[in-house]
Amino acid sequence: MRARLAIKHAGIKVILREVVLRNKPPAMLAISPKGTVPVLQLPTGEVIDESWEIVHWATSINDSQSLRGSSARVLDANRLVSLNDNEFKQHLDHYKYADRFPDFSAEHYRTQAEAFLSLLDQRLAAHSFLLDDEPSIADIGIFPFIRQFAHVDIDWFKQTPYPYLQRWFEHYLSSELFTSIMNKYPAWEEGQDTLLF
Repeated sequence: MRARLAIKHAGIKVILREVVLRNKPPAMLAISPKGTVPVLQLPTGEVIDESWEIVHWATSINDSQSLRGSSARVLDANRLVSLNDNEFKQHLDHYKYADRFPDFSAEHYRTQAEAFLSLLDQRLAAHSFLLDDEPSIADIGIFPFIRQFAHVDIDWFKQTPYPYLQRWFEHYLSSELFTSIMNKYPAWEEGQDTLLF
């Protein structure tokens, strides 16, 4: 989702091939044997198969709204997204799929994740967005994961003591950028007509 947000933000047209992970096309595995999505193959043949790297690629090509900003701002974004990807996402996965991790309850895993929610809420108490008062790559890099977390139990999320995080979350949830990437597409098959995103 964050790769799509960045590509859409940058106004870059790419050929979209929707993949069902339980039925990975051989063409996908040929260019990225690790078999995860997203995978972006550039016209040069170079393959980018990490979503955060795709965010950097897209916003480096076109950043008309200055999501990147200074090198210090990009560094701050990388640090925050690293916390998201390496700590929060693990707690999110355990919470979302608690039946696969029966050592603890879903509530336990949710509590573990709350340290990151609290950190984001503190940042958003000081600024409108995660880094400062303007949207950044950190916002589009982290929003999809907060969305996943919130929708495990949206009623619980809405009553949490994180008012600034909730305001930020609703801002992105209702944004034109987010709604523009949420169309459903049929799973790609060899020979299918080209679909531009």
